[in-house]
Amino acid sequence: MTINARVDRRQFLRVSSLVGGGLLLGTVLDATGAAQLFAADVGRGSNNEFVPNAFIRLAPDGSVTIVGQNPEVGQGIKTMLPMLIAEELDVDWNDVKVVQGDLDTVKYTGQVAGGSTATPNHYLPMRRVGAAARAMLVAAAASTWGVPATECETSSATVVHKSSGRKLRYVELLDKAATMPAPDLATVALKDPKNFHIVGTKVRGVDNHSIVTGKPLYGIDVTLPGMLYAVYEKCPVFGGSVKSANLDVIKREPGVRHAFVVEGVGTDPTGLLGGVAIVADSWWLARSARKKLQVEWNEGPHATLSSDEISATAAKLAKQPPQRSLRKDGDVDAGLKSAAKVVRAEYYYPYISHANLEPQNATARFADGKMEIWAPTQLPAPARGLVSKALGIDESNITIHLTRGGGGFGRRLMNDFVVEAARIAKETGTPVKLLWTREDDMHHDFYRAAGFHNFTGAVDASGKIVAWKNHFVAFGDAEKFAAPADGKSPPPFGAGAGIGGGEFPARFVPNFVLDASIMQQHVPTGYLRAPGSNGIAFATQSFIDELAEAAGKDPLQFRLDLLADPAETPQGALVASRMRGVLELVRDKSGWASRDKLPKGTGMGVAFHFSHRGYFAEVVQATVSRAGKVKVDKVWVAGDIGSQIINPSNAENQVQGSVLDGISEALAQEITIERGRVVQNNFTEFPLIRMAQAAPIEVHFLVSEYPPTGLGEPALPPAVPALCSAIHAATGKRVRSLPLSKHDLSWA
Repeated sequence: MTINARVDRRQFLRVSSLVGGGLLLGTVLDATGAAQLFAADVGRGSNNEFVPNAFIRLAPDGSVTIVGQNPEVGQGIKTMLPMLIAEELDVDWNDVKVVQGDLDTVKYTGQVAGGSTATPNHYLPMRRVGAAARAMLVAAAASTWGVPATECETSSATVVHKSSGRKLRYVELLDKAATMPAPDLATVALKDPKNFHIVGTKVRGVDNHSIVTGKPLYGIDVTLPGMLYAVYEKCPVFGGSVKSANLDVIKREPGVRHAFVVEGVGTDPTGLLGGVAIVADSWWLARSARKKLQVEWNEGPHATLSSDEISATAAKLAKQPPQRSLRKDGDVDAGLKSAAKVVRAEYYYPYISHANLEPQNATARFADGKMEIWAPTQLPAPARGLVSKALGIDESNITIHLTRGGGGFGRRLMNDFVVEAARIAKETGTPVKLLWTREDDMHHDFYRAAGFHNFTGAVDASGKIVAWKNHFVAFGDAEKFAAPADGKSPPPFGAGAGIGGGEFPARFVPNFVLDASIMQQHVPTGYLRAPGSNGIAFATQSFIDELAEAAGKDPLQFRLDLLADPAETPQGALVASRMRGVLELVRDKSGWASRDKLPKGTGMGVAFHFSHRGYFAEVVQATVSRAGKVKVDKVWVAGDIGSQIINPSNAENQVQGSVLDGISEALAQEITIERGRVVQNNFTEFPLIRMAQAAPIEVHFLVSEYPPTGLGEPALPPAVPALCSAIHAATGKRVRSLPLSKHDLSWA
């Protein structure tokens, strides 16, 4: 099914009529914003003014086509959301074909991949779409037989009259269903989950076969007639620009069609930064010519910035009074004075790169004033807005096709690569595919922000935490964690660096202080899988381990004791009973009680974290050789993401991937800065976890009565502190900074 990016009602019906018949259904919003159901007998036309935002197509051959509206970057959403529709529609999954929708802010809402939001945002709306379509088909059958709809039921795309045994397949009801009144989506009857036959079963990803057989799916696979290939050189120093370049030399290189300087638009790194574009007959020829490119740069004011300078500034700020308070409960000073033991520790985690396996890329074609783009973006609507603003093209003349992304992890929330491709295509007047090198990806990322935690904590004689103080040092400006690049743009400097006043263990310690100091350092930062939480959990949970040790307590039981129900639980805050549930589950599944029987050099560690509405507790077993080499033996995971695991196969995959990501980050990943530029170039200096390092990961879900939530991120944060806890149990050495590769973990 092909639907134009921006069409009105008549055009929509006309496009649908080209498919060859059938029934098209989708949710709509009327003029008052009330949700209703749109049904159109394809080819007949309609004068209503509804605007569709989700679609099902039932074809005369019995096939069912469902549009996957959200970007797919490996989180499984292209399979999961259509499963919800198909379940309520009551069709067989084998008859369902899923197609990727393009960006269309008229037809769709929430076309986003990020924040583990797809499940909580779409769980009920997608079910209601399928249920409403099924209700119309049942009404059509009941009208045909002259019986009440309540006497009919559905199964495998068939309506059955229970008492007479009469049956009508959906394909026999398409014309009549289109004439049935649309049910109210807010009150349409949904299935009892105990009757689900698709949701809750292991379903393979709809793209799996294409992926393993190498069929084109990703942005990097896009080809167009007459397409040229582009590379783009930007200043290695953050905020630098082009002064001059040897373009005459480059234009004489084999296969090169264009070479030109692109002037940047502002100083916001999330937009169009200046650079040199080289366009050639093949990407290899463009890259080969680039090796001869000589650019003189205006490096700007940040050419002396270094990681040492950043760390020194953070250390200086930590010794000064905090700039501002984020939360204060009770009397911390009094709690510290009366405590049996006081513990102080400094924790640090570094900048790290997203390291998508598919480097940033986009393909663009500009003709007759219209821009058409194919891109693996996580935020397609802002991508269109960025292109419009930077190139002066009205958004109505920009079409964005969503390609599958070879990993996103938050990097493709930024659309710099999209606007670069569009700018180059506009200049050349030919279709152009821009493909970054691995080095481009490493040097021009929006990095996970480094963080500096300065803890003071105390326990009383009974082993209970009575005081907690954290002076957190991060990035931004005096007023907020994230600082705009030019006072008008989105905040790229310090984005993802913050911490909230409600961060655990707030509300669970009677005397609690969370302070912050901010430094301005112009390293572009962004949102890495489980943003904020991926570093905060390491620091917070590791310090809880230190307090448990000071109290002489089992670190898992210490956490259970800490998770006593607070006086009140604000909406969106950690619910103690849910976290206790996953802790108890992972305790039992991991054999935690037998950890003392492990051989010397092997230990078990535990951690938990609440983020993106998910509750996860994890136990890591690791062995450290006498020489200090770390081997993760096994990981046990317990998670609570609500009342329904929509696709258990993908759910397990997401958890395992998150844990491996966390371990990979902890082992050896770090981005360092010298002379205003990133030192690391490739995976040789920024290693990803290897297959031989990937431990078995045992996943368990605790089903609760809460609404279902997402899974792309919340399983990652506990993996890092649980690993560090296991290392301490194995060696007696406490890890307070990452990565692990910078520590001597040897033991005698």
